[in-house]
Amino acid sequence: MRPFKFVAVWRQASTPKSMRNMTAKLKDILDLLEEIAPSKLAESWDNPGLQVGSYSQEITNILVALDPTMKSLHLASDRGAQLLLTHHPLIFRPVSRLEAHTFPGNVIVEAVRNQTSVVAIHTNLDAAQGGINDILANLLGLQDVHVLERKNEDAESGLGRIGTLPQAVSLSDLAKDIKKVLGAERLAIISEGNPMVHHLAVVGGAGGNLVSLASQRGADLLLTGDVGHHQALEAKSLGIALIDSGHFHMEKTAFGIFGRHLRDELVFRGWEITVEVDEGEVDPLEYSGQQ
Repeated sequence: MRPFKFVAVWRQASTPKSMRNMTAKLKDILDLLEEIAPSKLAESWDNPGLQVGSYSQEITNILVALDPTMKSLHLASDRGAQLLLTHHPLIFRPVSRLEAHTFPGNVIVEAVRNQTSVVAIHTNLDAAQGGINDILANLLGLQDVHVLERKNEDAESGLGRIGTLPQAVSLSDLAKDIKKVLGAERLAIISEGNPMVHHLAVVGGAGGNLVSLASQRGADLLLTGDVGHHQALEAKSLGIALIDSGHFHMEKTAFGIFGRHLRDELVFRGWEITVEVDEGEVDPLEYSGQQ
């Protein structure tokens, strides 16, 4: 796979002198994330941004994790991280009460107790240039990449990506490559026979609702996660192959790469902040017979 060049349209030509060797507050980190993935790109049901914390908190260490779990929160504390930056939000809906023994209340209470801020960058990062879907497209070696579903008529951002493989490959051979690239133990494959794949659409997370659009855009295959029964039937009726690699593996791989890009950006800006990726996260779903 070719190395991924982070699409940073917001990056300045050189580091301003005033930003060299700077410490940062949580508000500064939130402003940077807004530049990278504007909140206006998030889906209406989503809740990215600050979940727990104080804008004035000084940040010198960040732990990047896919999910805001107690395990990742404890790791952040052990590593001296003041900020746990996750892909999935800790709070999706308004909280009417805090139960300290159930999710998400247990994580919220522990974060406050440990003075660990929690911030999410979710569907806004999925849609943004250089975000989750661009990272996945690059990992798959796609060329001539375009947005699958545009966001607000913006040709440069939106959900999913569609592109062309350097050469057509059989679905079975491509599936082997996908497992290797994403570190997935198993794939769910919906297809008639073993077709050749040249045009591929990819949607990080749950993108089964884009089956029809991927087919209309000429994709031979849609790669995504959390595919439902009726979405699989729809794919069969449309004659487009569909691979469900699992929600976890797609996004863990891509978000880990994003974390490393973020670390590079902080160095570029001269901020004295370390960034560590939680490499120990495991899929919450276990399958029968899985070793």
